[in-house]
Amino acid sequence: MFTLRRWWDRHRLQIVLASLALGAAAFLRQTHGAVLYETYQILTRPFQPDVERKVVLENAQVQELQQRLTELESQNQRLQALLGYVSTTKQTGITAPVIGRSADHWWQHVVLGRGSQDGIKVGYIVTAPGGVVGRVISVSPNTSRVLLLSDPSSRVGVTVSRSRNMGYIRGQSSNRATMEFFDKVPDVRQGDVITTSSLSQLFPPGLPVGRVESINLSKSPAPEAVIELTAPVSFLEWATIYPHTAPSPSNTVPGEPAKPRL
Repeated sequence: MFTLRRWWDRHRLQIVLASLALGAAAFLRQTHGAVLYETYQILTRPFQPDVERKVVLENAQVQELQQRLTELESQNQRLQALLGYVSTTKQTGITAPVIGRSADHWWQHVVLGRGSQDGIKVGYIVTAPGGVVGRVISVSPNTSRVLLLSDPSSRVGVTVSRSRNMGYIRGQSSNRATMEFFDKVPDVRQGDVITTSSLSQLFPPGLPVGRVESINLSKSPAPEAVIELTAPVSFLEWATIYPHTAPSPSNTVPGEPAKPRL
């Protein structure tokens, strides 16, 4: 008995510490370290950025922006209805493959594999993912010839979406076009979105055309900008054709000189 007591006195501290360690390990295993994690969070919180709060705020801001976007889209639809605009995206388009393209006129014309038998008419607009491609200029029973925006002879009335400054673009035989402004000092910036103008007779308004790549405000006789076309004109394989009836050139305001069709 005396020997056992001496052994206990000698090893008591080690046994107690070992028991506490085993107990703590078992507890942590049962709770998956939750208590330790919470304790760590409490102790280190003053030294950590408030990540959770930032995430919640960012999520709230994203939701707010999404709601605002939905509301703006709804308002835009109502305004278009009031102004008599017709959204071409709600019309049923006719998908057509590109079946002909000359290497000598690569940036001027393409031939699509749909024609008058499919209801295609001269003046119909042609789009692709990214925006406007061009318009139909001639039709056969099974094919349609399209004048591309990149053709130097093409003229399209366009608008700077942000500032509503207007002008027209002409092709450069590439995936770039030149925009000439009607305003002598237009409000335009690099990266601005360019869409078809509400004054265009050849295209419905609001169709995406491209983005401003560079600006030359000192250009004479009018300021100019280089526009990067957003539609894949250079490697076009498929396109979508939409009905569009251009207004009669005779429908001009009395006393106003006739304007070129853009």
